[in-house]
Amino acid sequence: MPVLRTKTSRMWLPDALRELALLNMLAYHAMYDWVYVFGHESSWYNIWAPGCHVWQQYICWSFILLSGFSFPLAKRPAKNGLIVAGCAAVLTFVTALFMPSEAIWFGVLHLNAAAVLLTCLVYPLLQRLPAGAGLAASAALFALTNQLPEGYLSSADYFPILPWVFLFWCGVFLARLWRPGRGEPPAALRPLCAIGRNTLLVYMLHQPVIYGALWVWHTVLG
Repeated sequence: MPVLRTKTSRMWLPDALRELALLNMLAYHAMYDWVYVFGHESSWYNIWAPGCHVWQQYICWSFILLSGFSFPLAKRPAKNGLIVAGCAAVLTFVTALFMPSEAIWFGVLHLNAAAVLLTCLVYPLLQRLPAGAGLAASAALFALTNQLPEGYLSSADYFPILPWVFLFWCGVFLARLWRPGRGEPPAALRPLCAIGRNTLLVYMLHQPVIYGALWVWHTVLG
């Protein structure tokens, strides 16, 4: 998800939280490829099990909330949304071409682009709402509509604009209520924060890298 670079000190905590979610995503997708693509058994990894579902939801919720949180901080959110939309189109093209059974037609990247561009249109209206009331209303709408889109589109990674835009807006309103301190992160968190500033690049590259590494492991090492 796009992150603004500014000349002033960044808020390092969102970067660290973004990277934590990113590391969990890498682990989750590595296990998915290992079990469901290369056919290895796992005693604990099962995407239908409650534990894995909670893990997957934590990853998605974190990215969407943090993307919404970053929206008011961006100088050119519309440009960011268009960049993400382009990356989402590339993702759809590649998955439809090489993995048609796992094609991603409207995944989390598509959602992020749509949410950013939609929010650009309605942001003046959102700004008129008190932040606390907006956060509460967005959370309530997300809870009420969370089960509506089940099965509406055959996509390997389906995140429709409803209900997920309401979670994105939770992040937008949260940014008005909570501003982490700026400055240099603790030394132990600097590697996390450095990668967290380049989430979109890592997101686009992670599956080919993971798949390639597992293919080498599976093919060469048996």
